[in-house]
Amino acid sequence: TYPRLTELPFDSERKLMTTFHSWKEGRIISFTKGAAEEIVERSQKILTPEGQTELNRSQVLEVSEQIAGDGLRTLGFGLRVWDSVPDPLVSEQVETGLVLMGIVGMLDPPRPEAAESVALCRSAGIHPVMITGDHPLTAEVIARRVGIISGQGESVMTGSELERLPLDEFESKVEKIRVYARVAPKQKLKIIKALQDQGHFVAMTGDGVNDAPALKRADIGVAMGITGTDVSKEASHMILLDDNFATIVKTVREGRRIFDNIRKFIKYTMTSNLGEIWTIFLAPLLGLPIPLLPIHILWINLVTDGVPGLALAAEPGERNIMRRPPRNPQESIFAQGLGTHIIWVGLLMGGISILTQAWFIDGKQVQWQTMVFTVLCLSQMGHVLAIRSEEESFFAQGPWSNKPLLGAVLLTFILQMLTIYVPFLNPIFKTVPLTAGELSIALALSTVVFLAVEIEKTIKRSRKQA
Repeated sequence: TYPRLTELPFDSERKLMTTFHSWKEGRIISFTKGAAEEIVERSQKILTPEGQTELNRSQVLEVSEQIAGDGLRTLGFGLRVWDSVPDPLVSEQVETGLVLMGIVGMLDPPRPEAAESVALCRSAGIHPVMITGDHPLTAEVIARRVGIISGQGESVMTGSELERLPLDEFESKVEKIRVYARVAPKQKLKIIKALQDQGHFVAMTGDGVNDAPALKRADIGVAMGITGTDVSKEASHMILLDDNFATIVKTVREGRRIFDNIRKFIKYTMTSNLGEIWTIFLAPLLGLPIPLLPIHILWINLVTDGVPGLALAAEPGERNIMRRPPRNPQESIFAQGLGTHIIWVGLLMGGISILTQAWFIDGKQVQWQTMVFTVLCLSQMGHVLAIRSEEESFFAQGPWSNKPLLGAVLLTFILQMLTIYVPFLNPIFKTVPLTAGELSIALALSTVVFLAVEIEKTIKRSRKQA
């Protein structure tokens, strides 16, 4: 064995590492490892079974490229003998005049789920970009295997090419570059800035201390939880606990599902509230008494809105959730027709409620108030079932994919019936029991909202297919 005396640590700029060891006859031997082309460039001779011979650089580099072209990571090794450990330890003096020991090809295959995750990203409008310190040929082979490079126009760029390229010229090409090889950490900042200047929202992964500035500059910096340094974790916005790219894709899917469900909750509650407002506002304008009492409004807001609205949080992701482009970060939550839906469906609810009032106005006040109260509540139940998806029909989704919501709708319906048919609740809610015919009419009128929203979704689907 040769005890280690000191070392020149690995540096991503020079892509090398050197260690010094005690050797025979009191001499010192240094071993340098790193990027194959760097080792070859700094070597003067090559070690063969016959001893040291002159180095044919072009021949060795050709072999190295053949290894890299097979998708193997290349690592070069060199040595040098010293009388003593050089002082100071600087790369320019230490890592030159080497004897090339050889080049090793290492198999580091992508994880089995990587290709599927990349395909999901591309279908979701997310463009994965590989930034690596590996040989460009190795990087390109791996990128093609997992689908990062799939088209003819997509290219590979090395760190040295990036260094020479002016920023404006690089920005004109950046959207076509899918792989950056032999890249230094500081160059990641240039890549991120160029993508952001083109209007892209950039997420970047990193694990080293040198990755911290780029992680901080990215819109979402993702540090590795297992291999990441404390500095990179501190600079990041998110920590990936299992260091698995597939987990990022799952996070995107879950984030879209949560955002969709927030929109559905807003759509449901605001439409319901607007339905009440239209009912109360329009009735006097049409010469009718105000149809809802304060207790009715409280009941609708607390029970009819609250219970099903909370159950919308359990709605699973839509089938096309990873087949649609990312939304604009500057986009209002009321965009994509949400605000319009709230207005017209709220107006429809109010119109049906006033129509019910006008239909039964000849009866006792408590009777038509009960009818309006019931129709409005049941209309909201139909609405919450219809808005489970932005475009897909309720029947295509299947009623059982969100059992908590079905339970919430059933519970709300039962509670509504209790306010009508339980005698001691009638004076509290100012209601009277409805006849079977009246309840049937209330149910029929309530389905209008459900059917109208289903028609709206059908129109959306037909426009998308056109």
